[in-house]
Amino acid sequence: MSQSGINTGRRRFLIGATSTMGAVGAIGVATPFVASWNPSAKAKAAGAPVKVDISKLDAGQQMIVEWRGQPVWVVRRTDETVSNLSGLSDQLSDPASEKDQQPDYAQNEYRSIKPEIVVLLGICTHLGCSPTYRPELAPEDLGDKWVGGYFCPCHGSRFDLAGRVYKGVPAPINLIVPPHQYLSENVIIIGEDGSNT
Repeated sequence: MSQSGINTGRRRFLIGATSTMGAVGAIGVATPFVASWNPSAKAKAAGAPVKVDISKLDAGQQMIVEWRGQPVWVVRRTDETVSNLSGLSDQLSDPASEKDQQPDYAQNEYRSIKPEIVVLLGICTHLGCSPTYRPELAPEDLGDKWVGGYFCPCHGSRFDLAGRVYKGVPAPINLIVPPHQYLSENVIIIGEDGSNT
């Protein structure tokens, strides 16, 4: 205690404690405010764009992400798969993708911006089942003409690895290509169109 009767040690302690409590309170108030800047689960389900890093996606692999509460498939096709797409036209219902299930920049043989990467909504266009990724060539259960694609186990619809529907199956149209763009070589944003020309 000093000569004037003031306990400086106690004063320092009280100032420090008050400052600490004020800082904790400020963080407690700021956290919900900062968190409110992120899209809510409801906003994400309503269509907030989703960023996808494809840097670790190897040729022949598929990854699944969620956008608008639905599965979106991102596949890195092999060179062989890409070359096989052109030989399927006579087996497909809409090989040129003339019906409107894709943005203009994906209305091509590959149904994609880059031939090696395809982005598809993982919902069968028949009754909404989720088809199975079947990239293998000529499996016994799908026949010797199968060059990879998607098989819907619910009713037997078949799609190639560009999401184009085969003739003679229940699904009436090709799989949907959602709006997407490349932010960089390895980052795609799904749910947002950009200048993909």
